[in-house]
Amino acid sequence: MRRLRPSTGRSVVAALLAVLILGAGPAAAAPVAGPDGAAGGAAGHHGGLRHETTLLAKAPVDECFVDIGIDYPAGPPCEAGQAKVNQSYVWGLTRHKHRLWFGTGANINCMTSGNNLRNTTPTRNADWVCEYGQSQIARRNPQLPATLGDHRTPRLYTYDTKSRQMIERTDVVRAASPDDANRLSTTAGIRAAGNHRGVVLFGGPALGATLNLFAFDADTGAFLGSRTYAEYGNIRHFLVADGELYTGVGVGPNGGERGLVLRWTGSKSNPFSFTEVANLPAQAVDLAAHQGRIYVTTWVGAEAAVATTSAGPVSPTADIADAPTADDPVPPNVAGVWMSPKLSDNGPGLDSRDADRWTRVWSVLDYEPDPIVARTYGLGGLASYNGKLYWGTMHVPLKSTTVHLTVYPPVDEQGIRDSVRNTQRAIGIFRGSFQGHHQQVDLLYGAPQLPAYDPAANDGAGQWVTTPTGYTPLYGPSGFGNPFLNYTWKMVVAGGRLYVGTMDWSYLAKELVQPESAPAAADEEPDFGADLYVFESTSKPAAAVDTTGLGNYLNYGVRSMVVDGSTVYIGTANPMNLRTDLTDDVPEGGWELLKLTPKHHHHH
Repeated sequence: MRRLRPSTGRSVVAALLAVLILGAGPAAAAPVAGPDGAAGGAAGHHGGLRHETTLLAKAPVDECFVDIGIDYPAGPPCEAGQAKVNQSYVWGLTRHKHRLWFGTGANINCMTSGNNLRNTTPTRNADWVCEYGQSQIARRNPQLPATLGDHRTPRLYTYDTKSRQMIERTDVVRAASPDDANRLSTTAGIRAAGNHRGVVLFGGPALGATLNLFAFDADTGAFLGSRTYAEYGNIRHFLVADGELYTGVGVGPNGGERGLVLRWTGSKSNPFSFTEVANLPAQAVDLAAHQGRIYVTTWVGAEAAVATTSAGPVSPTADIADAPTADDPVPPNVAGVWMSPKLSDNGPGLDSRDADRWTRVWSVLDYEPDPIVARTYGLGGLASYNGKLYWGTMHVPLKSTTVHLTVYPPVDEQGIRDSVRNTQRAIGIFRGSFQGHHQQVDLLYGAPQLPAYDPAANDGAGQWVTTPTGYTPLYGPSGFGNPFLNYTWKMVVAGGRLYVGTMDWSYLAKELVQPESAPAAADEEPDFGADLYVFESTSKPAAAVDTTGLGNYLNYGVRSMVVDGSTVYIGTANPMNLRTDLTDDVPEGGWELLKLTPKHHHHH
């Protein structure tokens, strides 16, 4: 089945990207060599620390699939068609005592591709299918945009780390009332989870431009109800700081208009009470408590948008930051790091008086020299570690390319090639100190120079120019030396170490090169799968915990992490919804819940 139609610009981009990055493309597409001469050599430092990974739970098969546009047969078990696993991400994860609470998101890669890259051409390969408007659900609900045809109701679970029992709690919500059932079925996924004072909160963007929250009693497991917030459009993370629970939200479709930080003022009897304590120009992504303040990363667009307007999808440039003006060369909503007032100023904790007292301490335009590419960056996970704040960047695959081709359309094929090659970015990892008069930001992994487009160069024909970023990386190249690391998804501190969970999109990119091929031979497999890194101190480079998906190379991302002492519990992102054959030599698709435990080597 031919999936790349030469008539569409996106297919050209995809095909060219395949040639440039994976084929014998120009050297500029290759990662910068690390200090030892090999790409990423410094990043791969292995100390005396080893880790043991245990699979605790796995997404169950939940549908039967024959072909694009054909109704789903009964099952599972599947008499007709093949087994399919729709639930792809452990999107929200929180821990209360010895119980993990988590919620899932289904077919998120289809939603991302449809929403961020405006792709609604059905796709099927050996790994996954995205049916878009051809799905049975879309055909039976003509009012549903094609981008949402692969949506499925998210699932809710608890996992008891002592008894090792998983309990699904989806049906408790469905049975509570028609309103609760409808609210869950119209939630794009459970993107955020947190708990405080005996209440677990699950949240996710709804299929409109609203936000749904679900509450449970953390002690008894009882469902406490749900609520829709029409004024918010997205949510990603919760944080407990100085004994209070906070969350960051976005306003508008998928949170793309602006952002807020909310302080939870609820209880078991009234779980849905919040106070707005920050007004931000872009949606809040992750939050960290650091030196008596809260720091927040922001993002203009989003990776799994559910945004549409009545007139259909918004234009590709609608969710990039405002154009710069002479007065303000840095648009306020470009991705950045924001610092709260001291939690003790009006405190304990932040309140509404603090909402307009936040400061942006860093922006992606401080690093990225190309203003169009900069506007497609997000910032992701951040953490306070040994007196420093750490954070990393986020890059939706091909989004910067798509936007750049829209803003500056090349005149010929070479121009397209140049745009594709010069708009690719792997993650940058930064560290900063912002207290007092001495503010310093270090680039740990990244690029000393990056290509920036000068539209006036070349007598107005435009030209890509190698441009200094203003930083020299302390430890190594972008992406820890892997050009396919595109998200810094989560950072946590456990056992005195800082863990950095990423997304590696090489397995997705492989499809662009050999759409119908089986997975690569065994000797190529190690390139695939999520990369997890650990900093064991503030004075040494990161060490690779695992670069092959933590036991399953179809896990393309470490999506969520929570800590219990020196143990890290991990929820993965794995949207390979057709990889369900237990008899072949390919691992299975669908989310995984993992336990990561450090093991020390004893030298004899």
